[in-house]
Amino acid sequence: MTKRLLIFLFSLMAAPVALAINLDYERETRWAEQVLPSILVGDPEWIEQSNGHKFLAIYTEAENPRGAIIIGHGRGWNPDWELYGILRMKLADQGYNTLAIQLPVLGPGAKVGDYIPTYSDAGERYDLSAKFLQEQGFEDIAIVSHSLGATMANEYLIAADETAVKAWVFISIINGLQEMFRIKIPAMDVYGTEDWVITQVGGYERKQQIMKVPGSRQAILKDAPHFFEDKEDELTQVIVEFLDSVFHGAGQTSANSVDQSAAGR
Repeated sequence: MTKRLLIFLFSLMAAPVALAINLDYERETRWAEQVLPSILVGDPEWIEQSNGHKFLAIYTEAENPRGAIIIGHGRGWNPDWELYGILRMKLADQGYNTLAIQLPVLGPGAKVGDYIPTYSDAGERYDLSAKFLQEQGFEDIAIVSHSLGATMANEYLIAADETAVKAWVFISIINGLQEMFRIKIPAMDVYGTEDWVITQVGGYERKQQIMKVPGSRQAILKDAPHFFEDKEDELTQVIVEFLDSVFHGAGQTSANSVDQSAAGR
């Protein structure tokens, strides 16, 4: 088979994937129009991608920060929606600058599987966000990502040849961990005892993977649902304890979390 024919066949296989990517920039614009007037804490930033698209990020500064965090939201949301708006402010109150970013969105009827072609776009956004925080003078940079945003972060971390990200917190991940052996940074798996079943059933396997990297841990928050309603303080606490342990050698596992083995799962 000639090289030219191989290239032609590859282009045929790649074409459907390329055509399947239909990022909803109009929806992103509508999100931004709704979010911007309501930002009372933090400053909007516009970060430009290689295709010229600028995505919204909300940068919230802490007093005497000891690190910086990129916050990635779940499917179809925005960087200031409920859990993400709460986390970006609470984590800043606890001493970490936060950059809550808009991840790719599709139309309102899109399923989780429909987002797979957007993962490379999401990876670029995570990477550009880490570089933004580097430009602010930070060396200790983490990703805190929830649900589909955690799956997107996982794909970014296994594909990135180099990254400024030094720790990763994934909250209520929904698609498991792919090729975790490629990730060499400490990670923390967080979910609740009232979380979605798809998240809970993979807990044991995820723990076996992340514990291969020194400094990693798993935290299961009692009575916490998928979006951690009324559990935001406990969630913030375990995140801060983990990042302090990674970046500064301090912090203990919260009494409000239970180890996977202790939970009998």
